[in-house]
Amino acid sequence: MLQGLMNLLSVCWNPFGHEVESHETNGVLGGGDGGGSGGSREGKDGLLWFRDIGKYGSGEFSMAVIQANQVLEDQSQIESGQFGTFVGIYDGHGGPEAARYVCDNLFSHFRAMTAESEGAVTAETIQRAFRQTEEGFTALVSELWSTRPNMATVGTCCLVGVIYQQTLFIANLGDSRVVLGKKVGNTGGMATMQLSTEHNANIEAIRHELKELHPTDPQIVVLKHGVWRVKGIIQVSRSIGDVYMKHAQYNREPINAKFRLPEPMNMPILSANPTIISHALHPNDSFLIFASDGLWEHLSNEKAVAIVHSHPRAGSAKRLVKAALQEAARKREMRYSDLRKIDKKVRRHFHDDITVIVLFFNHDLISRGAVQDPPVSIRSALEHN
Repeated sequence: MLQGLMNLLSVCWNPFGHEVESHETNGVLGGGDGGGSGGSREGKDGLLWFRDIGKYGSGEFSMAVIQANQVLEDQSQIESGQFGTFVGIYDGHGGPEAARYVCDNLFSHFRAMTAESEGAVTAETIQRAFRQTEEGFTALVSELWSTRPNMATVGTCCLVGVIYQQTLFIANLGDSRVVLGKKVGNTGGMATMQLSTEHNANIEAIRHELKELHPTDPQIVVLKHGVWRVKGIIQVSRSIGDVYMKHAQYNREPINAKFRLPEPMNMPILSANPTIISHALHPNDSFLIFASDGLWEHLSNEKAVAIVHSHPRAGSAKRLVKAALQEAARKREMRYSDLRKIDKKVRRHFHDDITVIVLFFNHDLISRGAVQDPPVSIRSALEHN
């Protein structure tokens, strides 16, 4: 557990603390051991960090992160090798600690679970990796309760994609989203398919689910200032962390009064059980867009797919971030150039942290069961200011 705490508090990489020129890089972002960068190019533009194009096991990727909060709460990673490809988007809330913990631990749990099943990836192996990560973070909260009780109120959404042989698995907690761009025959057109199930109280089906799980609690969802929230506090109904809404012993002083429930907690209110789907990859499946909800707040699924489809692959993720920021500026009746000048923390009043990973498929590799070398291990920005 001490090692877990050291990982959580360590400075892995700080792209926003100094200028980084676009350049060819080798090795793992964050200074990890082994792996490679997929031959991608890294750059920085103000609060934006990006990898315009790189190679992973089954094709190419593009990656970008824009910071809005005082401390970046989004984390993400791409891991690719002989086992397949693992993509994670972790959108933290209440602080960055849960997202960082998941980025440090979920993939290693996933690798351990698949090793136990002789390398096979199933919905059960992914679910067990989520469960172990949740249990580990809860144990960390317990260990730090006397010195850092606010850790009980930190959580993260968690969106994971795994490509194993010719199958794509998607596992999700919270309201990050993955969208598939799919070629329509030989027409040159592109269909859009959302593959993730979101867990946000603003979705009617989620409110219905919560009411069914808590039939004796008329306040399980509350409308406040036009936004539905679980217990009037939090929008997402599933997450890693947020243990104050899962274990009664942490819903008490000294955590902030705004998180404390007026009535006893008889059962967990939030869940860490992901929704998992499997999708057989088809030659018409062109690309996937993984993104935290900061992107989808400003762009529709169709708009995002159209942007990727109608431009070169290089810079796809950065292009999506820019489109979202342009829309955020338009909504506030301001110029995009002026929005770009706004510093972190204040920027959060205009848009959220946004993380985007676009995966392009090479179906020749996928159909042959081949994997591009070298292995790839990339983590996005970590800021510890």
